[in-house]
Amino acid sequence: MSNIMGEFLGTMILILLGDGVVAGVLLKKSKGENGGWIVVTTAWALAVVIPAFIFGAVSGAHFNPALTIALAFLGKFSWSLVPQYIAAQMLGAIAGATLVWLTYLPHWKETEEKAAKLGVFCTAPAIRNTTANIITEVIGTFILVFGILGLGQVQMAPGVNVLAVGGLIFVIGLSLGGPTGYAINPARDLGPRIAHAILPIAGKGDSDWGYSWIPVVAPIVGGLLGAIVFNLVF
Repeated sequence: MSNIMGEFLGTMILILLGDGVVAGVLLKKSKGENGGWIVVTTAWALAVVIPAFIFGAVSGAHFNPALTIALAFLGKFSWSLVPQYIAAQMLGAIAGATLVWLTYLPHWKETEEKAAKLGVFCTAPAIRNTTANIITEVIGTFILVFGILGLGQVQMAPGVNVLAVGGLIFVIGLSLGGPTGYAINPARDLGPRIAHAILPIAGKGDSDWGYSWIPVVAPIVGGLLGAIVFNLVF
């Protein structure tokens, strides 16, 4: 299997499981309805861990353009592969979101709230404040990339590092996810947002393109800052 296919499939699984738990919690008549934030953050952490175990040896399990760019900035990844990785991540995210739509196909019609339907696919701030929302996403992605790089230099038994990254994502969601829904990944937000725009979702509203640039730009900035600070410290 090629590294590009690994990134595509890994990101697809990440979004299928991650957006899937949000659908289960938000959509009407789902057996997981009103499951709460702990359910969402737990599933998102596992949604990263599972494909990372499967595809880590194939592609490095980036599944995130902010991480791909940060690694290239540090010289740990070839810049020539960055466009291919980001394309695979974006397409994988769209595919994963489409599978979520199909999985919950009868529930879109049963759910009247348009914001809830959009929230299955992408993030939105609890309080809409451009400066604050950018800061939140920068900080979240900073600690994500800094943490991944830091954990990567620790000698651990095989597989423990992947679990540690899952723990990092879990705690980011619990501690920093409240203000914006912790996109911390441009593909995770933009890919499913595109899917929301193009899929025939029953009763959907607009895709909130006015906010869409924040969970793309801010994570890239935060990831680069995380890489820079890690390089300075270590």
